[in-house]
Amino acid sequence: MRRYPDPGTVLDVSSLGTSLTVGDEHGVDQIRVLIADDEPALRVALADLLAHEDSIRLVGTAGDADEAIELAVSAQPDVALVDVKMPAGGGPRAAREIIRVSPETRVIALSAFEDRPTVLEMLRAGAVGYLVKGTAAEEIVTSIEKVMHGGTHLSSEVIGGIVQELASQLRRDQIEQEAQEQRRDEIERFVAGEGVSMAFQPIVDLRTREIVGNEALARFRSLPLRPPDEWFAEAVRHELGVQLELATVRQALAALPRLGDGYLSVNCSHRAALSRDLATALGPVADRIVVEITEHEAIEDYADLSDSLDALRARGVRVAIDDAGAGFASLRHTLQISPDIVKVDISLTRDIDTDRGRRALTKALISFADEMDITIVAEGIETQAELDTLLELGVRFGQGYFLAKPAFLT
Repeated sequence: MRRYPDPGTVLDVSSLGTSLTVGDEHGVDQIRVLIADDEPALRVALADLLAHEDSIRLVGTAGDADEAIELAVSAQPDVALVDVKMPAGGGPRAAREIIRVSPETRVIALSAFEDRPTVLEMLRAGAVGYLVKGTAAEEIVTSIEKVMHGGTHLSSEVIGGIVQELASQLRRDQIEQEAQEQRRDEIERFVAGEGVSMAFQPIVDLRTREIVGNEALARFRSLPLRPPDEWFAEAVRHELGVQLELATVRQALAALPRLGDGYLSVNCSHRAALSRDLATALGPVADRIVVEITEHEAIEDYADLSDSLDALRARGVRVAIDDAGAGFASLRHTLQISPDIVKVDISLTRDIDTDRGRRALTKALISFADEMDITIVAEGIETQAELDTLLELGVRFGQGYFLAKPAFLT
């Protein structure tokens, strides 16, 4: 039983080149094969092996992924024997690109060792066969012929491991799919108004401690417990983000009659703000509503957003920039939206009494707000020292655990 050599075998490689062809005289019915391996000795051994097979014609050899891809473009081989470990990106890259530039080519992976992750990586890249180096010549030829006719082939050395690994991967995929479906079901339940509660955190006049408004904060009842921002992000992944936001807005609005005379502040992404359903939901109480636009994500079209916000303003809605100083391009965001209120993020408020940088940035925001006739609200006030510093800087309104914690209405 003839085997092609291991990497240490010494062979004459002087005649080896990328334009090598063998067996042209046998006609067009031969299987046209490309060899890609960074070991010259192995390329020679494989070329010698294939030269003795009447059914196979070698159309070229390559020493790295780039050469293999270039040869695939010009030669359009039927089968490519591709080394798993080679320069210029390795076997997975070579396999993907060879299939892209020569869609009819069937790729067989070659490896010097049994490596389950490598097997899986090559199969995901499009390989339909996998041979361990040192495989008998008869099995190499059989593998080439088998994949040429639409089949697949794995060396016996890797079959047991790959079957076990694939079974485990399929089980993991199944578990993840079931988890995704369960999370989507939960989100759909929240959108329907089930399992959602609204907490309200007072916004106060820092000088008098009078409550001037409340911010509505969604809380989701589901096990295991997850923060609200994770549920909103999950809803976006399931293309239910706007629906979930609107559901929480409607639930917050239902509590408005029990909140006193102050305004109600609701959080909205720019996607929700663009929805016509938001204006419908705000309805006759629009003049008591502040819509907070988060700045944690980029906005592609400020013109459309401005048009939507102007339509809300025409109904009496005020617009706030939420988390200023913490997210995406604060100043540009503020300039483009022209808000009525800018909410200074807790990342600036925390320890502002001892941090010169935070004080300087907050002071700059206050100066800008004064010039633009914008109201500043400081978030996350948690100590008397922070409160005193904000008052000294000229901040009039704020919220935070030091002033009042979020609470559910009873």
